Amino acid sequence: MRDENLHHSGDEQPVRPFVVPAVDLDLGAPWRWLRAGWQDMRRAPGLTLVFGSVIVLVSMLISLLAWQLGRFALLATLLSGFVYIAPLICVGLYCVSRGLEKGRIPRLADSFVLARRVLGQAAIFALGQGVIILLWARAGMVITALSPTVEGDQRAMLEYLLIGSFAGGVFAALTFAVAVMSLPLIADREVDMVTACISSVNATLRNKFTLGLWALIIVALTLLGFATVFIGLGIIMPWLAYASWHAYRETLRPEAWPELP
Repeated sequence: MRDENLHHSGDEQPVRPFVVPAVDLDLGAPWRWLRAGWQDMRRAPGLTLVFGSVIVLVSMLISLLAWQLGRFALLATLLSGFVYIAPLICVGLYCVSRGLEKGRIPRLADSFVLARRVLGQAAIFALGQGVIILLWARAGMVITALSPTVEGDQRAMLEYLLIGSFAGGVFAALTFAVAVMSLPLIADREVDMVTACISSVNATLRNKFTLGLWALIIVALTLLGFATVFIGLGIIMPWLAYASWHAYRETLRPEAWPELP
C-alpha cells in the first residue's frame, strides 16, 4: 500500500507558486537589456528587417486611416486592432532572441510556429489590453465632461490637464505592468495568460524604480521612432522586443513551468 501511494504521488502535478518568482534588479539592468537586444539585432539582421518592415507598414496604415477618417472612436478601434496584432509580432521577435540564446540559428518559420502555439494566450492578452484602452478612452471622455474649461481660464485648464495626466498615467502604468513580462513569459513557458499577467505585475511592484526607468526608456525610444516618420520604428521596436526578452530572462525565474518546445 505504501509503495502504491508513493507511485501515485510521483504522478501528481508539481506544486507551483501562485506567481512566477521575480528577483530584485539594480538600476543598471535596463542598459544591460538594451546592449543584449542590440547584440541580437546584429546577429539576426535579416529577421529584424522583416519584422521591422511589418511594424512600419502597420503603423503607417493605422495612422493613415485615422488621419483620413478623423474620428476618435474609429482611432480607438484601430488602435485596439493593432493591440491584437502587436502581441503576435512581439512573440515572433522573442522567438528570435530565444533561438539565439539556445545557440540556434533563428528562422522565420520558427516564429510562425511559436505564434500559432500561443495564439490563444495572445488573444486573451490582446482582449485585456483592448478593454484597458476602451476604459482609458472612456475615462478621458468623463474627465472632459466633468471638467469643462472656459477659454482664457488658465486655472481650469491646468486642473483639467493635471487630472487628465494623472488618469492617463494610471492606465499607462497598468498597461505597462501587465505587459512588460507576460508576453515573453508565454513565449517561453507553458503558463496561462492570467498567471503571466499577475507575475508581470508582481515583478513590476517588486522593482518599481528599475522597471519605471525601463518604461521611460521605452517611451523615449518609441517617441523617437514616431519622430522619424515611423521609419525609425523599424529598428527601435525590434530592438526593444529583443531587450524585453532579456529583461524577462533576468527578472523572472520560471523553472517550475515546462518550457515550450
